[in-house]
Amino acid sequence: MRINKSKIIYFILIIIIPVNLFSQNKADQNIGLKMAIKMADSEMALFPDCSTVDFDPAGKWNYTPGLIATAMVELWKQTGEEKYYGYVKSYADKFIDENGQIAGYKKSDFNIDKINSGKFLFDLLKVTGDKKYEKAIFVLRDQLKDQPRTSEGGFWHKKRYTNQMWLDGLYMGAPFYARFAKEYEPEDFDDVINQFLIVHKHTYNEKAGLNYHGWDESREQKWADPETGCSPHFWGRAMGWYAMALVDVLDYIPEEHQGRAELLKILNQVASGIKKYQDKKTGLWYQVLNLPDREGNYLESSVSSMFVYAISKAVRMGYIGKDYGAVAQNGYNGIIKNFIKNNNNNTISLTTTCAVAGLGGDPYRPGTFEYYVGEPVRDNDPKGVGPFILASIEMGHINH
Repeated sequence: MRINKSKIIYFILIIIIPVNLFSQNKADQNIGLKMAIKMADSEMALFPDCSTVDFDPAGKWNYTPGLIATAMVELWKQTGEEKYYGYVKSYADKFIDENGQIAGYKKSDFNIDKINSGKFLFDLLKVTGDKKYEKAIFVLRDQLKDQPRTSEGGFWHKKRYTNQMWLDGLYMGAPFYARFAKEYEPEDFDDVINQFLIVHKHTYNEKAGLNYHGWDESREQKWADPETGCSPHFWGRAMGWYAMALVDVLDYIPEEHQGRAELLKILNQVASGIKKYQDKKTGLWYQVLNLPDREGNYLESSVSSMFVYAISKAVRMGYIGKDYGAVAQNGYNGIIKNFIKNNNNNTISLTTTCAVAGLGGDPYRPGTFEYYVGEPVRDNDPKGVGPFILASIEMGHINH
């Protein structure tokens, strides 16, 4: 009888009605954690080596394995299952030697994406006490000391992307930087917060309630608006990175810090934009957020997972109003219904994730609508899987 009730609850929660996130009972909320476990186990079965999750058989130190590692660490904290911790530790140990040097990492590239994998090293250091992790943390911190900056102090996305800040970069660098500041150098909190103030000042469109993907201070890029320096469109995943960066950085910014209020103001603006462009029928979000009816646009799984994670965490932490709980619940229901595929081997897949998108480079990426909707789409992309695991964990939390 108990099994039948559980099936009925699951059917009602996921398929029929979007139940308010914070009125669920304990049995309902366990569904999120179960889905996180199912997705994590599926990811580990597909990619036994965490460093290969971006469909790279050789594996490398990069932001995508770092994203999966972050999700696995959070799942380990929730479940106590050592396999998730071991998966992450194996990734670190594959690349980090006893002196804290990271194989394949080049500081001289000044690629802010490389910083993202540093976040989980704090947890490994705390558990093991192994100083090699601390040394690697300082190697990555050292990059930020010399990272090229805009005239106002904003980190360039990469050395080769001169004078440019991308929303993506806030997620790649700021949470690591904020945790480092908390553990070692609290005077750096001002610099962490300033990254958001600069990028928001230049990329936020008040009328749309959204942030443009990138900003070129020099206005030299072909994709840059000659007046604003902004790229032409509101790319969903860029906003997703930005939203996640905000809620994660706030874990470390002290309550009494004068800049914290500014971050909360920005987060509330971002949350309002997320709510505004949520698809009413599915609860999901589009690849190009504000053009749902334009031919070629599609509902995309990574932005939807990122938004659900950011919104649900922001509600749980009291950063935004509890009415946003329905936004998160409707989004999560939509992900389960539209993007989760059951495989024949008792695993699941997350479908319909944009494989990659950027600005400039070679071949040149112009940031047009046609460019964003024309990039390849694939299943089990780490940029969707990681946020889905994190979103599922958040949906499994009980609000007391």
